[in-house]
Amino acid sequence: MSKDLDTLLREKRIFKPSSDVVKSSNIHKWMEKHEINDYDELLQKALDNPDWFWDELAGELEWFKQYKKTKKWNPPYAEWFLDGKFNIVYNALDKHAKGPEKDKLAYIWEGESGEVRELTYLDLYREVNRFANVLKKLGVRKGDTVSIYLPMILELPIAMLACAKIGAVHSVVFSGFWAKAFQERINDAKSKVAITVDGFRRRGKLIELKENVDNILDKTPTIEKLIVVRHEGLNINMQEGKDIWWHEAITEMETECKTEEMDSEDPLFILYTSGTTGKPKGVVHVHGGYAVGIYTTLKFVFDLKEDDVWWCAADIGWVTGHSYIVYGPLLLGVTSILYEGTPDYPDPGRLWKMIENYGVTVFYTAPTTIRMFMKFGEKWPQKYNLDSLRLLGTVGEPINPEAWIWYHQHIGGGRCPVMDTWWQTETGMHIITPLPISELKPGSAVKPFPTVEADVLDDAGKSITGGGGHLVIKSTWPSMFRTLYKDPERYVESYWSRFPNIYLSGDVARRDDEGYFWIQGREDDVLNVAGHRISTAEVESAIVSHKSVAEAAVVGKPHDIKGEEICAFVILKEGSGSTEDFEDIIKYHVRKEIGPIASPAHVKIVKDLPKTRSGKIMRRVIKAKVKGEPVGDTSTLANPEAVEYL
Repeated sequence: MSKDLDTLLREKRIFKPSSDVVKSSNIHKWMEKHEINDYDELLQKALDNPDWFWDELAGELEWFKQYKKTKKWNPPYAEWFLDGKFNIVYNALDKHAKGPEKDKLAYIWEGESGEVRELTYLDLYREVNRFANVLKKLGVRKGDTVSIYLPMILELPIAMLACAKIGAVHSVVFSGFWAKAFQERINDAKSKVAITVDGFRRRGKLIELKENVDNILDKTPTIEKLIVVRHEGLNINMQEGKDIWWHEAITEMETECKTEEMDSEDPLFILYTSGTTGKPKGVVHVHGGYAVGIYTTLKFVFDLKEDDVWWCAADIGWVTGHSYIVYGPLLLGVTSILYEGTPDYPDPGRLWKMIENYGVTVFYTAPTTIRMFMKFGEKWPQKYNLDSLRLLGTVGEPINPEAWIWYHQHIGGGRCPVMDTWWQTETGMHIITPLPISELKPGSAVKPFPTVEADVLDDAGKSITGGGGHLVIKSTWPSMFRTLYKDPERYVESYWSRFPNIYLSGDVARRDDEGYFWIQGREDDVLNVAGHRISTAEVESAIVSHKSVAEAAVVGKPHDIKGEEICAFVILKEGSGSTEDFEDIIKYHVRKEIGPIASPAHVKIVKDLPKTRSGKIMRRVIKAKVKGEPVGDTSTLANPEAVEYL
């Protein structure tokens, strides 16, 4: 890639954690125990002896039967903690509910309307057991799959934990997807039991989910029972003999249920990728390795301690919610916030008000959310006391340096390190990430997590520094997915065939001279302009670095001569004044920041961009509009009206 496009690698601002942050961190104390002097020594020792590292951490969890071998790695197939007997729910729930943490809050749930519900570890244990007994009564057994289609309510983690407790495999479908996505995933997994809700509210609008599910049930022949949570109290149609109310089903159930002893490699869940094109991929994770990986990363990356109030502001329908709302925090025995609504409803102060109200200490969200709040301005976080925060994090996409700085200054008060994490549904855990002892560069995910060997390769498979290339992982790790459900050929073809025995992430990244990684987005989000491979994330980052810009989306438009030309859709911050001549201002700004080759051919100022309910920009829709093609299904959009703005 052209050298004048290495704009992100010219980031010179360095943020060092305070000595207090370093000395009090879990990772620093762990290093002291093992006589490791600094960050680089930690990474090297872990890379040299990964079995030692993971054995140490696996030993902090409880096993029904100790494993005989740490790992078996025959690329592309991995097994971890071989012959060990384990259940993630025993570690995440049972041992806390029967120990000193039983009266500690596991979840504080807040509904969009402001309703609050709290569950202690003992409360959660009893609710999980009752629902596990319901599933057993309905004939769900070890290895069966249960499909779950619920919003961000407490019944969602309860259902997941209940499945795992009895050895069933859960398949959660994001509630923002339309019902056909639920149908496709049910049929692929051949679930006998499905779980949904009468309805829920999003930005005040009622979404009648049960009614949507009714429209597809006749196309799901394996479903014998549909369990329905009464959340909004709607008067809905209940099919006799098939539909069951959750609250009625649990009434007579015992609050104790045996936790199934699972093999470490037994499946825990299937999580289907969104599948905007083609058949969704069913990513399979297992009990043992997954538990050890997410336990370790949450303990070391986000430094969670007994008295922390943790808020991962994602949706459980995605892997972030599986790993770091449900299983990870419970494994560590901390208190988590669970929020039903959107970040800016009823006003842009909602998140900051909740942080103040609940004394949140560690906060994890998406760069899209941060940029949205940049648009609203600093006045909203300034209304609330955010002094309880001690650590921040980002997830889901690359964060541009200016958004990183804004987050650090206006949410973290300039004192909270920002853990910019890179990982995927397939990795299960953080793979490239800072630690609280790391020196930080805004926009960089820093270095691989201990034991992980990451690299950037050119098309010929040669390791490169500076220019952009294929982000790959050359090692195995405990929480890596084991296969694609019922599709082992696709598992090999999609991830392991481009570079033999090396995991291809599908992301473009760069690595600077100090070994810091800069994630630039998906490979299919890379533009080819006159022979130059230009990352959309890089151009977006340059646009957003302008003081008047809140958010930007960049896509390619076919061009007879150049191959592609760059189209930018830009949202301005409130109070930016007249938009006259702003198109030319943006073009010049990108030219100055990156170079002439990256300057957009077209710039359009818009009110909004089409986004999923998780906050990700739906570039597929933008690309279709630019090319004059049908936009296809937009039922997963949180703001379908934004399509018209384009």
